[in-house]
Amino acid sequence: MMLAASGAASAQATGIAAAQAGHEVPPAELSTILAPPLATPASGSAQGDVTIVDYFDYNCPVCREIEPALRKVVERDPKVRLVHKDWAIFGDASVYAAYCSFAAAREGKYTEAHDALIGSKQDLDSKDDVRKVLMAAGFDVKALDADIARHAKEYRAVLARNERESMALGFHGTPGVIVGNQIVQGGGLDYAHLSRLVAQLRKGQAH
Repeated sequence: MMLAASGAASAQATGIAAAQAGHEVPPAELSTILAPPLATPASGSAQGDVTIVDYFDYNCPVCREIEPALRKVVERDPKVRLVHKDWAIFGDASVYAAYCSFAAAREGKYTEAHDALIGSKQDLDSKDDVRKVLMAAGFDVKALDADIARHAKEYRAVLARNERESMALGFHGTPGVIVGNQIVQGGGLDYAHLSRLVAQLRKGQAH
């Protein structure tokens, strides 16, 4: 079962100030995590030497807080790739937001949808909240809903896959981040921390 929102929030509260590199992800498991098909496109370098994987929820406040740091690493380091994986643990509106981002990806507009949703200044407590944010970003929400209706089974499978991966990795709530092969525990990630981890991985010093 998905984690309850209260449990996720508790996990975030205990980890915000203490992000650190944790256990390594075994190569076979990491390959499975990164194996296609991925519902949304990666950003940054297609041939990057370090991949960051972010398991997130659009309603997760800590996910919103670390997003600028993730973007900054990708923008400033031409060899970093970023993969977002929706782990919708905050309820139906979060699931719907994820589905909308998948539908937007089919239109070639994932970045626009993702940026609007993760950058929302309000909680996305209902489908109407999600629709309002996306309409303000220029999306035809009826078209997105039609796509979701056509591909609902596929989109459910994506979230189920992401949930299985998150639980296998030992994450107790969002965000859950992998930098290279390193699991990063807790929130509180900033640009300096992320860039340092990337540099350590390249030197073979991450632990």
